[in-house]
Amino acid sequence: MLFGTTGTATALGPEAATPWGIGTLRIVIGAAALWALARTRPRIAPLRRQQRTVLLLGGLGVAAYQPGFFLGTDRLGVALGTMIALTTGPIAAGCIDGVLSRQLPSRSWVTGTIVMVGGVILLLWGGPDIAGVALDPVGVMGSAIAGLGYAVYAVMARQAVLSGVESTTALAWEHTVGAVLLIPALFMVPLGWAADPDGIAMLLHLGVLTVGVAYLLYGIGLRTLDSSTAVSITLVEPLTATLLAVTVLDEALNTRGWVGAVIVLIGLGVIGRNARAATA
Repeated sequence: MLFGTTGTATALGPEAATPWGIGTLRIVIGAAALWALARTRPRIAPLRRQQRTVLLLGGLGVAAYQPGFFLGTDRLGVALGTMIALTTGPIAAGCIDGVLSRQLPSRSWVTGTIVMVGGVILLLWGGPDIAGVALDPVGVMGSAIAGLGYAVYAVMARQAVLSGVESTTALAWEHTVGAVLLIPALFMVPLGWAADPDGIAMLLHLGVLTVGVAYLLYGIGLRTLDSSTAVSITLVEPLTATLLAVTVLDEALNTRGWVGAVIVLIGLGVIGRNARAATA
């Protein structure tokens, strides 16, 4: 749900802010917030070589997500670009999880994920931004890369946790690698807006709440849930974003969108029931 507040926060921020600038500064501030939170967690042994490799791969996923997502939304529009990225993520996570665990996904996960993906499509298709948008191949590729990047860093974080790395520390390392790779983008975009009070408030919300606190909670979930289930559950993000857009930004949502919202909740219930059974 915290992930789903990013769109509203951005809409209420400075008009001069650019997607690249927002996305990069969000990851930089978020990495710092995660390290601050990691200091409150139990200390663990130094990282082993295999753990460093896993977290480096996860950091590459973090870095791939941001440019891919912005390329997709720029070429396809926010609704369609987000739809492709969010629906690609769970499928990719399920495939990667299956390869690493050498097990097929559970029937409940497949059912719940399909239901949630269908709900997300209806939900985002129910807004006004989808009409008349063309399927630009470059935009589709960018959004798909974003979904794959998200799946990679979620699965790698889970692998690091299973190997003994504390969850918040694992996610802090991944976002640090991503931040280092993305920082050069800051030299190509205007950043004057970041010094305005509205800009500071927006960046603190995005960095501290939608990365620091959100991934602290996400990491706790990764301790007991497999990464494909965790990624599927985050499909509640567009539901949160849509409800905030309707209630805070006064945007419209047609009947198809409301039906999609209900379907997302049904799919969440199916996946949640499977998760409870698996951890009981």
